[in-house]
Amino acid sequence: MSSATHTLAGIAIPRGMLWIDEHDWLPVQKEKSYSCEGALLLDVGVKLAGRAITLQGEEDAGWIELSVLNQVYELASQPTQTHLLVLADGREFDVQFDAVDDAIGARRIGRPELPKADWPFVATFKLITV
Repeated sequence: MSSATHTLAGIAIPRGMLWIDEHDWLPVQKEKSYSCEGALLLDVGVKLAGRAITLQGEEDAGWIELSVLNQVYELASQPTQTHLLVLADGREFDVQFDAVDDAIGARRIGRPELPKADWPFVATFKLITV
């Protein structure tokens, strides 16, 4: 079932914020090395978590209001808290904000000195599945 928005911990965020790295991940991890005799050794495992989910708006789509952006910043200040992300297409993921300094980035549309709560921003949220 399709929705008009994504939700992150119950906070509605624009569905125009696209998952830009959705296809940059495989669930299988392989490591290869060689034995002393020269035989190929493969270590294969299935990744259980850690998939990147980067939601990103653009200059022409996926704008987020300042009041909503501030709510997401509050979520990000809970460093070990897990949140439910429900994408507009119905898929659900347990996520945390990625452990990087720029887990949230945002810039204003236009240049108001004192933007009101409904002023639009272009934002990027870097999340990982847990």
